[in-house]
Amino acid sequence: MPLSPLDIHNKEFGRRLRGYDEDEVNEFLDQIIKDYEAMIRENKDLQNQLLVIQEKLGHFTNIEETLSKTIIVAQEAADELKNNAKKEAQLIVKEAEKNADRIINESLSKSRKVALEVEELKKQAAIYRARFRALVETQLDLLNTDSWETLETREPRELEA
Repeated sequence: MPLSPLDIHNKEFGRRLRGYDEDEVNEFLDQIIKDYEAMIRENKDLQNQLLVIQEKLGHFTNIEETLSKTIIVAQEAADELKNNAKKEAQLIVKEAEKNADRIINESLSKSRKVALEVEELKKQAAIYRARFRALVETQLDLLNTDSWETLETREPRELEA
């Protein structure tokens, strides 16, 4: 067990003939007591500082662990968000491709339908022109026939009968 300042203060030395000077020894012991007390106070202060520093270290260690966990969680959340964004982007692209294919197919279908309608109209126009030409030619033939001359010479009553 270490000495205390009180142990040093109460220490008595035996007397002998031709011993040390008692006042000088007492002064030296008083100086040792003062120094020893100062060292004990300094040691206690250092121990208290050590405890405070250890508490701070523990606090900062907890903060570090919390920050590490937070960073890990944030990284995982960012990765998940990134993956979800990629999936959503792929779905959007697929949907856009489907819509584009649908629009193209509808356009081709309408184009074919219009082309068929145009062809049908061309056929009907050709038929109409052919009939109209035939009608006009028939009328011209009728005008060019001699029967017109006989119709001109007849009286109106003859025509009614």
